[in-house]
Amino acid sequence: MPSTFHIENFGCRAARADGEAIAALLRAADATEGQPDEADVVIVNTCSVTAEADREARAYIRRTNRLNPTTRIIATGCYAQRAPAELASLTGVSAIIGNSHKALAPEIALRLMSGDVVSTSGEHQLIQIRAAQAGLAPLQVILADETFAHSFLEEAPISPGAQTRPNLKIQEGCSNRCSFCVIPQTRGSSRSLAAAAVLSHVRGFVGAGGNELVLSGINLGRWGRDLAAHNDSARPDGTNFSVEGKNFSLEGTGFSPYKSSPPRKRVLAPEGESPRTLADLIRAICEQTNLPRLRLSSIEPMDWDSDLIALMAEFGGVRLARHAHLPLQSGSDSVLRRMHRRYRPWHYAEKVSALLRAAGPALTLGADVMVGFPGETDREFQENHEFIRSLPFGYLHLFPFSPRPGTRAWALHAASPAPATVVNERMAALRSLADEKIHAHRRQFVGTELDAITLNTPPALTSNGRTSALTGNFLPVELAAVLPANQLVRIRVNRLTAGNTLLASPVLSATSTFDSQLEPLASSDQPVLETAF
Repeated sequence: MPSTFHIENFGCRAARADGEAIAALLRAADATEGQPDEADVVIVNTCSVTAEADREARAYIRRTNRLNPTTRIIATGCYAQRAPAELASLTGVSAIIGNSHKALAPEIALRLMSGDVVSTSGEHQLIQIRAAQAGLAPLQVILADETFAHSFLEEAPISPGAQTRPNLKIQEGCSNRCSFCVIPQTRGSSRSLAAAAVLSHVRGFVGAGGNELVLSGINLGRWGRDLAAHNDSARPDGTNFSVEGKNFSLEGTGFSPYKSSPPRKRVLAPEGESPRTLADLIRAICEQTNLPRLRLSSIEPMDWDSDLIALMAEFGGVRLARHAHLPLQSGSDSVLRRMHRRYRPWHYAEKVSALLRAAGPALTLGADVMVGFPGETDREFQENHEFIRSLPFGYLHLFPFSPRPGTRAWALHAASPAPATVVNERMAALRSLADEKIHAHRRQFVGTELDAITLNTPPALTSNGRTSALTGNFLPVELAAVLPANQLVRIRVNRLTAGNTLLASPVLSATSTFDSQLEPLASSDQPVLETAF
């Protein structure tokens, strides 16, 4: 009987991309994906951006061990990198693999599925990184260090499946030092996937029938800035590394972190031939591949340079989704300074204006906003609120500040915490504003035609004769038809419900031009459903 696994992803798009890559490699090794209550191995891909994220991961691990006490649990991701000992103390955890060694997760999972964990000698033994200690399971594997030599899952194929619009993570880590953020600790400095590898993945995705791909990264706008600076090995041989100040070796164990033995060198192409910036890379994808639609995930405001914005004018609505997510965090200048963010509110507003000029009114703009940063006054919150009100956001991701150990904001919080009741009131005020923004943005598309991609639809929606879809400019819609996932369709938006749900009807198959027509339809025009989607 085939070995089974389950992956539970927590956190951002980049983390989900890691989980999708691990799953793809396990499926390629003939493992079968299943439910956590029956899987041989459960991989918990953790987040640690907030204390709540840590709590959710621990709760999931405890619940999984309770429902399936024989399963072997692997904890990986940011929490596993930041505090491996905390996860190692949980019953049922067999391996902790930090982001520094995430590329090893598939092979470790396969060995756990085969039962190699019970062997303590010979060629097939698992690597004993930490000796059994009081309170920790015997033969527990813990891989986490600060070199981040094995953090990219380059070999994983990208194809449409459970995720119609999968993520291709092309950048890892962050070299910024925002005062509230733990990511430099959990993901290391900024590193880029080589352009040739990115283009190869995109072509493979198109060859597998994919229609929309999302480029993601921890700090996506910084892609490529490290490639010209380092002409060394892109992948160390992986046999020697250190954990918690101690040196370890995999030599002689039969354990190989890579399928190919020799390390691959990062070779720079002649000047002018290889993309050096994110804008260069996007242009290469649009001009050198047949990908129907490329979507960009979150990009820092100041990384939207003139070249990148110009691509929105050139390819937006054609090959590039008219959707931009610019993390804001706060619209108050003094709060941004305490956060050590690299822009001021007026910089942010200028970038938004430039994007709207380039992409036009179809652009959907999104942002992350943090509430209750240490010392946030009523005046500062009002500045934030008014700044958000002044911009045409299509959606907002709101979250309360959470102090993370090891960050500068940890000490700020200890000295000047925002009272919980005040944070709750401010969150409620911004939720109300966000609802207004969503309604105003979506309402303008009622009566227009847009291009969309059909998604994997919940059975309850399918039973009502509807299909979930997402427009090129990032509007979720319900189609009045039952269609398979991963279909490019032209739709007519008919109505916006009180709950801000867009209801639409298919019109015809999409061409290569996305979101190109936003003119209202004449009342006599009747939607026509083609059979060949």
